Amino acid sequence: MTTVVLADDEALLRKALAALLPLEGDITVLAEAEDGAGAVAATLDRRPDVLVIDLEMPGTDGLAAVAEIRRHLPDQVILMLTRHARPGVLRKALKLGVQGFVSKSAEPAHITQVITTLHTGKRWIDPDVSALAVVDDNPLTDRECDVLRATSGGYSVVDIATQLHLAEGTVRNYLSNAMQKTQTRIRHEAARYAREHDWL
Repeated sequence: MTTVVLADDEALLRKALAALLPLEGDITVLAEAEDGAGAVAATLDRRPDVLVIDLEMPGTDGLAAVAEIRRHLPDQVILMLTRHARPGVLRKALKLGVQGFVSKSAEPAHITQVITTLHTGKRWIDPDVSALAVVDDNPLTDRECDVLRATSGGYSVVDIATQLHLAEGTVRNYLSNAMQKTQTRIRHEAARYAREHDWL
């Protein structure tokens, strides 16, 4: 028997998986969550064999939730679902120790198979997800992306420096580099350009 926590903000998909996974294999769904915060709470409370979590959710997204879970449960097995693997996302997920990556359009039988595979200690990345994710045309470094995300949130340079534990001069350097790479004049344009190209 493999125990699972399901986290997805799309109620219809989450409920469908909760109903179908036990029919497809020896799986018990311990809890469901509709956002990242709920995923963290349910996982820490129920300690499932496998956490099945959506990449993009409101508030705390999948990657942020995984990072928080990793701080408390470093060995938690995690399967991440996504509609489209944005460039760089697979790399970030793997850095966080995510063992599986599957398209949300996959059949429940396939997701069940992957859950069972992960529970045996193996990894799984769907070929279609991998193919999309390896085409990484993002010229920005992780830190440049961090400061642009904070810029998108409306934070000042001082706020960003405090938030990311960096010197103000360092933040300005990252922003300057990002503006050069995106060929934009101000940091807000750079952030918008990066978002339009799915780099953030």
